[in-house]
Amino acid sequence: MKILANDGISKKGIEVLEKSGFEVINAKVAQEQLENYINDHGIDAILVRSTTQVRQELIEACPSIKLIGCGDIGMDNIDVEYAQDNGVFVINTPEASANSVAELVFAHLFGMVRFLHQANRDMPLEGEMRFKALKKQYAAGVELRGKTLGIIGMGNIGHEVARIALGIGMNVITSDINVETTSVTVPFFNGQSIDITIDTVPTEEVLKEADFISLHIPAQEEYLLGSDQFELMKDGVGIVNTARGGILDEVALVSAIDSGKVKYAGLDVYEKEPTPEIQLLMNPDISLTPHIGASTIEAQERIGVELAKQIVELLS
Repeated sequence: MKILANDGISKKGIEVLEKSGFEVINAKVAQEQLENYINDHGIDAILVRSTTQVRQELIEACPSIKLIGCGDIGMDNIDVEYAQDNGVFVINTPEASANSVAELVFAHLFGMVRFLHQANRDMPLEGEMRFKALKKQYAAGVELRGKTLGIIGMGNIGHEVARIALGIGMNVITSDINVETTSVTVPFFNGQSIDITIDTVPTEEVLKEADFISLHIPAQEEYLLGSDQFELMKDGVGIVNTARGGILDEVALVSAIDSGKVKYAGLDVYEKEPTPEIQLLMNPDISLTPHIGASTIEAQERIGVELAKQIVELLS
């Protein structure tokens, strides 16, 4: 059987598949050429991440496809229900990248509260001539310890974010429409750990009480955070979105930054990818990354192996 890893797969994942007799084509085929490529090469399974779209038209036009694998948690780029209704397996990796995304949340948080995203722009240009002025300009950082982090969405990633937050001494409040109470295990280097129980609260309470808010929900038809929601928040709040573009109104975010309502903002995902709005890209108050939440070496290895094991189990 032939597997097309259109958005890549780790070396270990390839090894697992090849050991079980699968042929892996680790190549990037342009979206408009996918249909012909799949049919010409008799592809049995296609592996994607968030870039490649696997919609009904493609599934319909490629009857050889038996499985669609997504190396991500969200699968809004795949017509999952249609595929499953037509006998195509759809798999993903809900746990493999959780720690990597959570660490990126804190990369943004730590960087924002010490203005690293701004200082890293200014130091190469002005550090030699204005060192003392820049030192004064960026001397008003704050610590995360003792602050309240609001987590909206307590899935795998939300749990990992809570684990790190509790470990560094933050207070954690959460909201999730599907979860009432959850337990977060905070491990230590020596093998010991503690379990902390967290009761979820309404989203409005999170918005009102949190010093920082981290979003971890799937794609939505409407904004989760818009102008009305920003008005509920504390002045000087921090927002991080590593979930999906379109759950946060970017126009309202920029307006909230301009008014001082939002002091810190970190974005890894955008309403328009791969062409984010220039108002975001040029805004010095926003910490920006190009949708790299799951893009660590360790996460990609875990994703590849997890996908490969599921493929072997389902298609062998």
